[in-house]
Amino acid sequence: MDELQEILEDFLIEAFEMIEQLDQDLVELESNPEDLELLNRIFRVAHTVKGSSSFLNFDVLTHLTHHMEDVLNKARHGDLKLTPDVMDVVLESIDLMKSLLNAIRDSGSDANTGLAIEDVVQRLDAISNGRAAPAAEAAPAPVEAPPPPVEEEPEPDYANMSPEEVEAEIERLLKKRQEEDRARREAKKASGGDTSVQAPVESAPATPPPAPATPPPPKPAPKAAEAPKAAAGGGAAPKAPAAAVEQTIRVDVKRLDHLMSLIGELVLGKNRLIKIYDDVEERYEGEKFLEELNQVVSSVSTVTTDLQLAVMKTRMIPVGKVFNKFPRMVRDLSRELGKNIELEISGEETELDKSIVEEIGDPLVHIIRNSCDHGVEMPQDRAKVGKPEAGTIKLKAYNEGNHIVIEVADDGKGLNADALKQKGIEKGVISEREADSMTDKEAFGIIFKAGFSTAKQVSNLSGRGVGMDVVKTNIEKLNGIIDVDSEWGKGMVLKLKIPLTLAIIQALLVGVQEEYYAIPLASVLETVRVGQDEIYSVEGKSVLRLRNEVLSLVRLGDIFGVDSVFQNTEEAYVVVIGLAENKIGVIVDFLVGQEEIVIKSLGYYLSGTDGIAGATVRGDGKVTLIVDVAAMMQMAKHIKVNVSQKGESESQSVKQKTSPSDYVILAVDDSKVDRAIIQKSLKPLGITVVEAVDGLQALEIVKNGDKQFDAILIDIEMPKMDGYTLATEIRKYNKFKNLPLIAVTSRTSKTDRMRGVEAGMTEYITKPYSPEYLMNVVKRNINLDVEVESV
Repeated sequence: MDELQEILEDFLIEAFEMIEQLDQDLVELESNPEDLELLNRIFRVAHTVKGSSSFLNFDVLTHLTHHMEDVLNKARHGDLKLTPDVMDVVLESIDLMKSLLNAIRDSGSDANTGLAIEDVVQRLDAISNGRAAPAAEAAPAPVEAPPPPVEEEPEPDYANMSPEEVEAEIERLLKKRQEEDRARREAKKASGGDTSVQAPVESAPATPPPAPATPPPPKPAPKAAEAPKAAAGGGAAPKAPAAAVEQTIRVDVKRLDHLMSLIGELVLGKNRLIKIYDDVEERYEGEKFLEELNQVVSSVSTVTTDLQLAVMKTRMIPVGKVFNKFPRMVRDLSRELGKNIELEISGEETELDKSIVEEIGDPLVHIIRNSCDHGVEMPQDRAKVGKPEAGTIKLKAYNEGNHIVIEVADDGKGLNADALKQKGIEKGVISEREADSMTDKEAFGIIFKAGFSTAKQVSNLSGRGVGMDVVKTNIEKLNGIIDVDSEWGKGMVLKLKIPLTLAIIQALLVGVQEEYYAIPLASVLETVRVGQDEIYSVEGKSVLRLRNEVLSLVRLGDIFGVDSVFQNTEEAYVVVIGLAENKIGVIVDFLVGQEEIVIKSLGYYLSGTDGIAGATVRGDGKVTLIVDVAAMMQMAKHIKVNVSQKGESESQSVKQKTSPSDYVILAVDDSKVDRAIIQKSLKPLGITVVEAVDGLQALEIVKNGDKQFDAILIDIEMPKMDGYTLATEIRKYNKFKNLPLIAVTSRTSKTDRMRGVEAGMTEYITKPYSPEYLMNVVKRNINLDVEVESV
């Protein structure tokens, strides 16, 4: 039975490939019914599906496609004119064919699907016999279609057959298929290279159609479509290359996903190798082996990049796979709405990652439906304002850097910013205060609010306030950006900017204190450096005027609960992030740079972390969190901290110290005796001494920020975390870069002292020491000017 299952799978793959472009071809045929090549191509799809389904005993599908074939055959012989009413029935039959194929794929049978095909079959039969097709609503109640008489023998009862009988039956069927293939090849030779598969009673077309196993070619350009006709009238048709069928191979998507994962690991290894080379080059500058090492690293980097691009291209498919269904949709909507709408498609050969192509279908459906329903006016209304009665929707795709831009433009009435604001207030999606401060560009974004609709009444197409919010949600998932531009009375242009792939992405690495984050570059519009005086407060929130826009400002540290140092600096870096139609300014402590990263899952326990999409391994081997831009922007809406106010409040908290008791020292030592000695030695100064028993506890005390320390006394040899490591960790915080760190140790070697300096120690005290000496060192480091008696 494996052979039969394989034949069935091949049939389904072939059938779905052939009908994929059928909607677009039929709509084109409706506007150009004299295109014989196009008609022949459509006829061959119906003929091939009928023959294969008959062989596999799918009687309902055979019954339907047989009557479809009759209508198309009459049309290609000039006995039938394809009017819009006829095309309605043909398109309806195509929809039923798709449903039957889906049922076969899911259940293995086209029987008992609940699909009423007899109504459509009767109308197809009426059309092919020259009668007017009965209206769909007047058709009798659907009944189960009787199986048409076919020459194929009934399906053997495999369940009650012995294994030997099953094997013999399979051999017979395969032998029969081989004989049919041989007969086709002989017929091909006899006809001088015709590769079409036709029933013997049918007349072969003059132009060479593709073999049934090959997917239908993409929609030809208007001029290119004339070439086959010229060839048909001017001489023998060109012979198709015999090897064309073998130029492609089907690969399971899971294998490609696994290959992409391996490439991701290779990219991480490349980044790590480059980082190590930089470190080696700095340490061994001038060594001869560096040149050879550089060549190896460069070669590995180049090959890895080329391999990555090659693997990514294997996952790329033309965006035309999505575009192909829209001519049919626009055609049906035009008839339903009583409008005359033409769809112009360009750039359908532009390629996108398969996973993204699958995600952009729904947003484009809603956008184009919106243009048909709300954008393009009725013919009489267009004529009154001097527009052509036929409206135009242009669907275009093109590359822009590492992104693809999909543009939908119509020449309809466009968007009225004032009307959108008023409707937004009525619907409760914006307040009157917000409406007053909105620019026209910001008002256009109201159409993406959930529950918002400008339709005056609910219909099958609009009025329920869903649609454009779906567009926003789906584009946000892809880290894409939506841009809307419109002129009232002239039309609207809506652009979707989407990254080419989501597996390996370019990211901007930013830092907040010792934490690093990767922001997908697809969402980064620009980075700017601003001063404190450029930040304003509006209703308790910080905003930045950037050219002609007002951006909300929020600290990345406030979103993720990480201390920020902006309050201690004159200027700050602002990363302007755009997602869908929204923009926001995110304040970070510093910019690390742009890097190619591989997205890794956080695993089961951390997968639900708010605002984090995953993690990546940087060139230095450290793990960096990847920001989920959509979630982060939602979290930013709930941050009520005013940047300027926070800076002022924190700077005020560092009040002027007027007495020794205002000074606080942290003593870190695992020896209780040594801590007691420090307490006793510093007691005459009148300062406060806080104790920590090891480096880990000290680091936790410092990070919590409950107390502002003026200096830290650190023992070197401690369990859990030694003094060098503690000093290094403390120095990672920008706000502690000037904090005095005083080593108190029994180590006296020059190497130990140098290591202390490298770790960030300010001074180095050797045990044993006198109380006077310790007091003088502390006084000097904290600028304490008091006189004390000798201890």
